[in-house]
Amino acid sequence: MIMVVLAQTPANPTGPEFGKASPIALVIILILLAGTVLLIRSMNRHIKKLPATFEPEHPEPDQEADEGTEHGVARRESENGADSDHPAGTG
Repeated sequence: MIMVVLAQTPANPTGPEFGKASPIALVIILILLAGTVLLIRSMNRHIKKLPATFEPEHPEPDQEADEGTEHGVARRESENGADSDHPAGTG
């Protein structure tokens, strides 16, 4: 059965419908290409507006400026009303 299917020669695709998908596909590809170019240009404009670094020069007193601070632990302590001088669980 498989040998019969593989041995068959494909029919030549000639007829009134042959080749009509090409112009439509070309238009779709050109529209997608134009959209991609516009998105890239827009992204580049937005990236140029960003600062070189996001690190605050003068952090506010209530901001966690320490890189070693575990954010989850800091939030848990503040939610429990624990004193900031004593870590949680030390008394």
